[in-house]
Amino acid sequence: MKAFIINRYGRKENLQLREIAEPIVKEHEVLVQVHAASVNLLDSKIKNGEFKLILPYKMPLTLGHDVAGVITKTGAKVSRFKVGDEVYARPADHHIGTFAELIAINEADVALKPQKLTMEEAASIPLVALTAWQALVEKADLKKGQKVFIQAGSGGVGTIAIQLARHLGATVATTTGTANVEWVKALGADVVIDYKKEDFETILHDYDVVLNSQDAKTLEKSLRVLKPGGKLISISGPPDPAFAKENRLGWPLKIVMGLLSFGVRGKAKRRHVNYSFLFMRAEGNQLGKIAALIDAGVISPVIDKVFPFEKTAEALAYVESGRAKGKVVIKVK
Repeated sequence: MKAFIINRYGRKENLQLREIAEPIVKEHEVLVQVHAASVNLLDSKIKNGEFKLILPYKMPLTLGHDVAGVITKTGAKVSRFKVGDEVYARPADHHIGTFAELIAINEADVALKPQKLTMEEAASIPLVALTAWQALVEKADLKKGQKVFIQAGSGGVGTIAIQLARHLGATVATTTGTANVEWVKALGADVVIDYKKEDFETILHDYDVVLNSQDAKTLEKSLRVLKPGGKLISISGPPDPAFAKENRLGWPLKIVMGLLSFGVRGKAKRRHVNYSFLFMRAEGNQLGKIAALIDAGVISPVIDKVFPFEKTAEALAYVESGRAKGKVVIKVK
């Protein structure tokens, strides 16, 4: 089968189209013929080696964290799916590889594709929607009437998180560029801050939750918009000891992560707010709940561009440029 691979970590490493062996399907796995995949900044960060300490991959590596397609084969102990099912998924860490014609995925990480979406639309959803769900529903336990600040409202996570927070009944604030202000309001944001003209720290006060996806300076400013007891959930780091414990990382990494997050955790404690790091996980059951919200019209995909499979490297470069509004999708079949 054809797949886009890297042979080593590095910013200058380019995706290469190669012929590789088809996946071997284990007893709890389904083989998915990839119709569409989407590109995430996580693909770039893994390629660059930014996560090699906590996610050490063997080379050569096929990248890709989102997929929509059709099941062509099931393992001996698969009970939830059958050949011919249209599904979507975010494969688990160490089992990624959706920039390919086929991928084997554990059935626990798979869900039936939302009925109202095309394959390209469905492929845009899993990673960003699971990130939004695990941040706002699991970690934040966001309630009706609370106030949430979701950074980068026109990005992949932001566009879905705004819609989910609105559904949960929260007041939603976000940041975006001048050209996207009205567009982000239409997604459901109540307060939209043009980061080119305004400083969110001077506008937002007494928020219950912040979903941080930006740099260290923005992270520190975000602490100051929370009310006592508020929660800052960061998907851009730094990782904390709780993350190391949840992922059963060795004590050297626990120490490293404790040191990396020591400053922000101390500042959060002094302001009587909570800091936590989120590295989303694969979860088929949650994707099933998200699919129901999509089919009910609560959440809609936001796609910037669709690239043909042979231009996957160009799609990744476009995501790295930071110009994408919503998601970038690869049409494989």
